[in-house]
Amino acid sequence: MRDIKASGFVRVRGAREHNLKNVDVDIPRDALVVFTGVSGSGKSSLAFSTLYAEAQRRYLESVSPYARRLFHQMEVPEVDEIEGLPPAVALQQQRGSPTTRSSVGSVTTLANLLRMLYSRAGDYPPGQPLLYADSFSPNTPEGACPRCHGLGRVHEVTEASMVPDPSKTIRERAVAAWPMAWGGQNLRDILISLGINVDTPWRDLPKKVRDWILFTEEQPQVPVYPGWSHDEIQRAIRRKTEPAYMGTFSSAKRHVTHSYATTQSAMMKKRAARFMIASLCPACGGKRLRPESLSVRFEGLDFAEMSSLPMAHFSRIFAPYAEAKASRLAALRETHPEKAMVVERIAADLCRRLSVLIDLGLGYLTLERSTPTLSPGELQRLRLATQVVSNLFGVVYVMDEPSAGLHPADTEALLRALDGLKAMGNSLFVVEHEMDVIRCADWIVDVGPAAGEHGGEILYSGPIEGLRRVVASETRRHLFNEGGRTPGRGREPTGWLRLEGVSRNNLKKVDCAFPLGVMTMVTGISGSGKSSLVSQALVELVADALGAPAAAHVPPDAEVALDERPADITEGRIVGGLEAIGRLIEVDQKPIGRTPRSNLATYTGLFDHVRALFAATPEARKRRYDAGRFSFNVAKGRCPRCEGEGFVMVELLFLPSVYAPCPICHGARYNPETLEIRYRGKSIADVLALTVEGAWDFFGDAPNVCRSLKVLREVGLGYLRLGQPATEISGGEAQRIKLATELQRARRGGTLYILDEPTTGLHPTDVERLLGQLHALVDVGNSVILVDHDMKVAAASDWVIDIGPGAGDEGGRIVASGPPASVAACRESRTAPYLDRAMGKGWTVRTNRSARKKPS
Repeated sequence: MRDIKASGFVRVRGAREHNLKNVDVDIPRDALVVFTGVSGSGKSSLAFSTLYAEAQRRYLESVSPYARRLFHQMEVPEVDEIEGLPPAVALQQQRGSPTTRSSVGSVTTLANLLRMLYSRAGDYPPGQPLLYADSFSPNTPEGACPRCHGLGRVHEVTEASMVPDPSKTIRERAVAAWPMAWGGQNLRDILISLGINVDTPWRDLPKKVRDWILFTEEQPQVPVYPGWSHDEIQRAIRRKTEPAYMGTFSSAKRHVTHSYATTQSAMMKKRAARFMIASLCPACGGKRLRPESLSVRFEGLDFAEMSSLPMAHFSRIFAPYAEAKASRLAALRETHPEKAMVVERIAADLCRRLSVLIDLGLGYLTLERSTPTLSPGELQRLRLATQVVSNLFGVVYVMDEPSAGLHPADTEALLRALDGLKAMGNSLFVVEHEMDVIRCADWIVDVGPAAGEHGGEILYSGPIEGLRRVVASETRRHLFNEGGRTPGRGREPTGWLRLEGVSRNNLKKVDCAFPLGVMTMVTGISGSGKSSLVSQALVELVADALGAPAAAHVPPDAEVALDERPADITEGRIVGGLEAIGRLIEVDQKPIGRTPRSNLATYTGLFDHVRALFAATPEARKRRYDAGRFSFNVAKGRCPRCEGEGFVMVELLFLPSVYAPCPICHGARYNPETLEIRYRGKSIADVLALTVEGAWDFFGDAPNVCRSLKVLREVGLGYLRLGQPATEISGGEAQRIKLATELQRARRGGTLYILDEPTTGLHPTDVERLLGQLHALVDVGNSVILVDHDMKVAAASDWVIDIGPGAGDEGGRIVASGPPASVAACRESRTAPYLDRAMGKGWTVRTNRSARKKPS
């Protein structure tokens, strides 16, 4: 361990951000410092909203006001003073760039090296001139396929996409792609003036007429007589009667493509995208590059083919070049020594970067994989790998649960990467719940004792062993194994759901039997195929069999929807056990809403009961206010200035636009008349500001409200505010909100619940609460299947299915299936030693050195 005193400290005084209670703390530099505490205790408020935000503010003060606009700026933290704070880099859990043009290759910069390699040392066809590196990028004019502009897909409109119901007439809106309201009526009136019968069913019109209406580039101007019949209009045209106006015709295709290309409205772009069909580009075959770029090869592969290989395979290709052992390299030295030097140097740099990525368990990813398809954990580890090879010195890296989504075997590689950053003279401030990572810390800052208003205090700051004496710490109990492990129920399956011949991603013709009437956990290292089997194949097959197809992934905007490559098709079938399943519930980590108008109270339905209570007060009844009056989405009750948002945007010239509380309602969202109505002394805005815990005390005599609040508390969300916007809720919190919404309904048997990594972002104490809820679902006759890496959850399950043994092409099969003790004894399983240890007498605190050793 480093000499902490010699390295100096970051001194924080009077931190009050979010729920922090005016805390003072000294944090050592040049050390691995882990911030611990239950979910919602204030760890991230201290690490990110205070320390990183202040470091960013200080850096931005050194750049010009104009340049600051290019940064996503955090709010200035509520803190009296911070001393000794170095420059900081944040590696947070966040989704990837919303554009498919961002890829694994661009995030890691590996694509840049590969483009240089193909440019300088690729095998060119005879007579082809040298291409520069930009010619191998689909994001540049020099490299992008001219047909699809580097997207790999073309977007077309067809008669079937624009006219979904050919039995309708034009007057009945057969051409669905035309604008709604007056715009569509105008085009229909123009067609009447052109002599086209708008009362004939679309399919009965001549094909020549149909094609002209849909695809013509002509834009004739004709007189328009709204409301007149066909005959009246033709007579008026012959008599040259003055029209109401001259109308310009535009084909359905032209309207769709023009709207999609030029509109600033997300709603109009989304509507236009509905009528566009994406397919593989016929020119490049989906490879996104020009023909001349694709003609250059290395090791027999063009650039697109090389980018589609898993990085683990990619590494094996270049290792002989980096080690100067490749036979081709010897030949190049004789004929083109300059090329040999280029290949050797680039291969060495590629292998150096790839070794870190593979060590972090990311070898199954391909360079072409777009960042929107990555999990937050995968994206954070990609960025971490980039930092490991950057050789920065004297920087504070602030990380948000870097172990999220990692198998215990991969966690040890993560610790080695963190050691590498620290050895270069950097400081690591890590928010973490994983005990393996916490045990390897040089220093712990434990925040608590509980969540929300009951947290925000520094319980302990110092070396690990000192936490043993802090009775109020929930972390202490798990770190020193004082609570023991959560025992399993040992339930026997009541039936089996049998799948046969399942193929999806890296799964190839897999047969699998899922036990029913028990809690099953699917394990395996990152990228082994767990989510492919459960969250994709199983969900799709069961949903289709029940007659309710699984909800498709909905991208955040229309442009992403069109650019996304089609998902792999699931092959396979259910051969038994479906009769025991009446309902399928998938509880995922997708947001509960995409705007601040969606919040915890509205999603769970408890806000309906709250509004009913306000509407039933004597004053509300006297004024004839109904429950709708107390919705901030309804005009009669909301603030007219901010329209229920609670804030307004303030445009600043050389600074980023800021959101300030509404000057009329001061953030309350409602108009003054609505806020005058009180329930037990609080307005509707006051209630939305309550935490779940606070609301539990306040609504103690309202059973309809308490039913929702009870379950939210039991899944560890007592610290969230009722009105907390969906945009401020993490993926793990969103998943638990969905689970709580389901749990508050009347429980019945025969339901299959599927959860993907439900322990993400959860402190072990909160994991215990979650386990209690999941066991309760099984106890009333339901089946629960979850994908996770938490070995204590696996040990407490009734059944474990291990996928592997490796990631990507080295995984995708069932390694072991059975009760936890049976799987823990499987020699082939990489999960087994960690599961065995979690089922044993428990963990002991280990030193940094011993923590790096793999279990035998």
